[in-house]
Amino acid sequence: MKFDSWYLTDKGLRRDSNQDSCLINRELGLFIVADGMGGHSGGEVASSMAVETVEEIMLQPDAVKKSPREMILLAYEEASKRIFDKAANERPELAGMGTTMVMSYIRGKHLYVGNVGDSRCYLFKRPHLWQITEDHSLLNEQLRAGVMSEEQVRQFVGRNVITRSVGYERDVYPDIIEREIFPGEMFLMCSDGLSGLVDDKRISEILNQNTPDKIVKACVEQALANGGDDNVTVMLLHFHE
Repeated sequence: MKFDSWYLTDKGLRRDSNQDSCLINRELGLFIVADGMGGHSGGEVASSMAVETVEEIMLQPDAVKKSPREMILLAYEEASKRIFDKAANERPELAGMGTTMVMSYIRGKHLYVGNVGDSRCYLFKRPHLWQITEDHSLLNEQLRAGVMSEEQVRQFVGRNVITRSVGYERDVYPDIIEREIFPGEMFLMCSDGLSGLVDDKRISEILNQNTPDKIVKACVEQALANGGDDNVTVMLLHFHE
């Protein structure tokens, strides 16, 4: 099945640097968005290390002999160990750094999505949008526990606190989702610079109102129009015959 891909990243209107990292490797079928945390330098180091490590693992000669789930698990585990060890052994000033990371990996007619943190992957099949990853965040835990309503979300003080990240601890376990790919489907991955400022209803409208090649730019522009409080990265995969 053929597919097109696009991405756009922007540091936003209130940040001095961009701590998001991303990767498009069409030959591998590997697509990643990572959103770093841990101060000015730590976030950039963590997100870039995570992306580089995953690509390195997926490039191993025996990768195709292992299941996609095995490879994704190995990639997240190795990325987390390297980030944690770098802060512990080489750069103690970066202690506590980590990163979210959402990735898509194409193998045959299936898409495998790995996720740690609150970056997201959405599935869009006109005219409907579904979030297929689950946020590892304090906010989402409060919502799932039923102690907070959707109306209280905007006032929640800890809305940016994530409960699972790559590198903050040495060990990490990602969520892994497998889906068969069908023509006409789009998969949108983003950092919370988009999802934290633009609600799902508006993201769905952008997907419905634009041709695929214009979607990532329209999403980033909407995040900036809504305040641009954070770095924002948007990536889109569009599958067709």
